[in-house]
Amino acid sequence: MSATHEEKSFRENVNLTFDIAAATLDIPDGLAYYIKGVNNVYQVRFPVKINGRMESFIGWRAVHTEHKLPAKGGIRFSPLVSQDEVEALAALMSYKCALVNVPFSGSKGGLVVDPKQHDADTMERITRRFAFELIRKDYINPAINVPAPDMGTGAREMAWIASTYAAQKPDDINHLGCVTGKPVTQGGIRGRTEATGRGVVFGLREFFRHPEDVKQARLEGKLEGKNIIVQGLGNVGYYAAKILQEEDGAKIVAIIEWDGAITNPQGFNIEDVAEYKKHQGGIKDYPRGNYIADGASVLEHECDILIPAAMEGVINARNAVHVKAKLIAEAANGPVTFDAEAILKEKGVVMIPDIYLNAGGVVVSYFEWIKNLSHIRFGRMTRRWEEAQNELLLDAMQSSGRPVSDDIAIQLKQGASELELVRSGLDDSMREAFQQLRELYWLNDKVHSYRIAAMALAIEKIALSYREMGVYP
Repeated sequence: MSATHEEKSFRENVNLTFDIAAATLDIPDGLAYYIKGVNNVYQVRFPVKINGRMESFIGWRAVHTEHKLPAKGGIRFSPLVSQDEVEALAALMSYKCALVNVPFSGSKGGLVVDPKQHDADTMERITRRFAFELIRKDYINPAINVPAPDMGTGAREMAWIASTYAAQKPDDINHLGCVTGKPVTQGGIRGRTEATGRGVVFGLREFFRHPEDVKQARLEGKLEGKNIIVQGLGNVGYYAAKILQEEDGAKIVAIIEWDGAITNPQGFNIEDVAEYKKHQGGIKDYPRGNYIADGASVLEHECDILIPAAMEGVINARNAVHVKAKLIAEAANGPVTFDAEAILKEKGVVMIPDIYLNAGGVVVSYFEWIKNLSHIRFGRMTRRWEEAQNELLLDAMQSSGRPVSDDIAIQLKQGASELELVRSGLDDSMREAFQQLRELYWLNDKVHSYRIAAMALAIEKIALSYREMGVYP
């Protein structure tokens, strides 16, 4: 690939994938054109007084489709965010929700701001003012448009937004459902913080349950012992790496961050690396690994699984030819460009796409939204009844002469907690979605990758919604 090759934009990458997937389906061209486009975008500019001087900020909230309400998608705080990026992310959200059977349409928000340049008090004023502007136009509303955390935002920002909404809409008894990803004490749900990273793990586990798929990636067995490189130790990368290391026995042999990369063929203790990064601000000079200043070059190191979990476009036409991973698991949005995918496919690299693997966050956001609208914690009415029933079953087993060890007896007696129910629901959602997309991949001769299979399924489900609404016969 020429050094002067011009990469396509993130939005162009998403739309090109859409076009290929739509061509495998029997839906009217006009409907496909409508689904691909963004329905509406709201741009807002507002001032905030910071250190005695007025500063202006610009942001957007895009709604891709409205075949189901509310529209759902995160709010991103970044100095690099743009309207084009917000529109592309909104489209991806529609496809993700459809693929994993979450009854939302897609939306996304972005504000041009660098959170690292402001203290907490300033960020609160900026966040609340941005929320105020969006609430005025119903771009934040539990029945119409529900944001969530994204790059540069988290539970803290969602709590500020929910508080701002409640102040403006005091008569809305469902006000806590106006955003998801809130702290548990503010109407959030247990398991939401880890949801996207754990969804990545559940997706990988399901992939490894199918020997035919694993063999295609020139791998065998399960996740245990697999050498993994993780790019980005933010929320998604941290939880994915931590769970893979602690629960699945995988080895995280390299971690790539903004200030370089560290490698260790024996594998890292992710909790230890995360603590170091928290206190030092980066991973440079981490004592239990080999530091490489050119972190991007580590994307080209040999490994079984490469997990890009940060920005879009990190694997592109310039470096794809050098990538040696056997399996790429897209934990971020759009980390592999359209042109790079063509190169990697030619090399025999298998990719599990972002439209599927990154969907864990919106699945658990759906659970949180349901919790907020039902005004009751999951398991509150059933947990103790389940425990009593389980104890009766255990007593019956033991009275029939079938002894049960104390450890197993304790586990059998326990009713499901909210966290366990959330993880169970997430696991089920990820399993079912992969089974559907792999079936299409293996049975449809027109579909040549998991990405096209996932996109085709999403388009088909959205088209069906419009048909049932009477938009087309």
